[in-house]
Amino acid sequence: MSNKVVVIYSGGMDSFTVLNRALKDGKQIYALSFDYGQRHVKELDCARTVCNHLGIEHKVIDISAINQLLAGSSLTDDIDIPEGHYEADNMKSTVVPNRNMILLSLAVGYAVSVGASQVYYGAHSGDHAIYPDCRPEFVLKMNEVCQIANYEPVEIFSPYLNVSKTDILTDGLKMGLDYSDTWTCYNGREKACGKCGACQERLEAFSDNNAVDPLAYEAQ
Repeated sequence: MSNKVVVIYSGGMDSFTVLNRALKDGKQIYALSFDYGQRHVKELDCARTVCNHLGIEHKVIDISAINQLLAGSSLTDDIDIPEGHYEADNMKSTVVPNRNMILLSLAVGYAVSVGASQVYYGAHSGDHAIYPDCRPEFVLKMNEVCQIANYEPVEIFSPYLNVSKTDILTDGLKMGLDYSDTWTCYNGREKACGKCGACQERLEAFSDNNAVDPLAYEAQ
């Protein structure tokens, strides 16, 4: 198996932990970020900063043209970002249709082109209730497809698929990671809102770990 891996790196705390987990695994990393027209494009600035600091090969790909086809998500359309926990039904407005299938397909194509054997992907159990393309069965089926979609098989590797965001942060803190260069909030303002589902889950993770989130918040 090649030591090269592609890491889908959004710039959020989960993918930041996955990126560093791949480093700890001794992998040669090709980080891949996507601009799909998300409001919280600030996360891409975080991704650039981290990759520059770590000296990691990094590409940011503009795929925002897909929004001519995909509509109805509060992350990309002129729809208010809902407040509340991820378990709330209104959080379904943050689903971008087929997003992760598209991103994984592009990442696998990139992996084949650079000779990488795996794509690291940061789905976790907290996403399962709202995002169909973060469920274990989706990742399993995508992994099966990616074994036969090219002459070179590529594994979809999700190290945190069956654990929570709290567990991800626990692992990151054990690695000594600094989360100040990550962005989680679905609103792309100067400070994190502290009210959207993404912020609430992040704050819960820090609280559960008896740790202080280094980000500045509008409200907590």
